[in-house]
Amino acid sequence: MPATEKQKIVLRETERLFLRPFRPKDADFLFLLLSDEETTAFLPLFPFRCRKDAEHYLLEREKAGGLSLAVCLKPENIPVGFVTVSGGKSRDLGYCLQREYRGRGLMTEACTAVLSALREAGVPFVTATHDRNNPKSGAVMKRLGMRYCYSYEELWQPKNFKVVFRMYQYNLDGEERVFRDYWDAAAVRFVEPGL
Repeated sequence: MPATEKQKIVLRETERLFLRPFRPKDADFLFLLLSDEETTAFLPLFPFRCRKDAEHYLLEREKAGGLSLAVCLKPENIPVGFVTVSGGKSRDLGYCLQREYRGRGLMTEACTAVLSALREAGVPFVTATHDRNNPKSGAVMKRLGMRYCYSYEELWQPKNFKVVFRMYQYNLDGEERVFRDYWDAAAVRFVEPGL
């Protein structure tokens, strides 16, 4: 996401949540969240082994640009997950939530607020991808109003195995377009009917 778009983002508060930038002290939370093997199974990283991994992750997110927000429960302002939007031209939406808070609609609530802020900032579109074996992530994308565009196979890094991803898109400006970079880069690509 270009710096000018990021500067226009007004952070949000929802009925149950605060969305705010990460702070250095959030490394403890990130270590707890991302050391869990089940939680990281569908993320592009290995489970964290120590707090330093979380500190490094925070620094790398900051260098990468884009948007990275802690999703915090009210009224305590305690993080329970995060939402990211990549700094690249795909503006890829990502999210993660602690296991004990899943199934309550918190991630849909958080991502809806982020999409609203992106629209107001003039961001034209966002994409999101999920492993075909992780349909719960795809269900969040559908609840957000994202539209399935296509599927593609990729040698997923850093885990180094093949994954079929489903690519969804939300055109915030109402223009008709499909981000095709993943399609163009993939040797195996297809549209799954009924999605």
